[in-house]
Amino acid sequence: MSRNLHDRGKEVGIDKSHDDIICLRDLRVLAFCGVLPAEVRRAQPFSINLDVHVDLSLASLSDDLADTVDYGEICSGVARIAEEQRFALLERFAGCIADEVLAIPCVNGVDVEIQKLRPPVAEMLGTSGVRISRWL
Repeated sequence: MSRNLHDRGKEVGIDKSHDDIICLRDLRVLAFCGVLPAEVRRAQPFSINLDVHVDLSLASLSDDLADTVDYGEICSGVARIAEEQRFALLERFAGCIADEVLAIPCVNGVDVEIQKLRPPVAEMLGTSGVRISRWL
């Protein structure tokens, strides 16, 4: 990914007043997240949705991966966090993902939604989750 994407955009007169989004839906990972003994002992399935706010105007003209954010790299980073870290709270899990995505050059903001696919409650609950938004 080009670190001078914003400078290149200025060269061709791109308007930065709009909000473009790379949408990543239903990334499935196994992770340790929870406070109950079973959640601490065993990895659980999660579904992750991301809206990555980034100016896509140059990439829409150039058709060049160097002018955008590589969503494969984002998915790999999220999978690495899920594999290497343990969390008590979904809120912290989402915050770590947001920090990882915001560290990518040219990303202006990110919305992270995490759904625990098998929440440990007695009621018939399909999923439990959080959604956070972070901006630079």
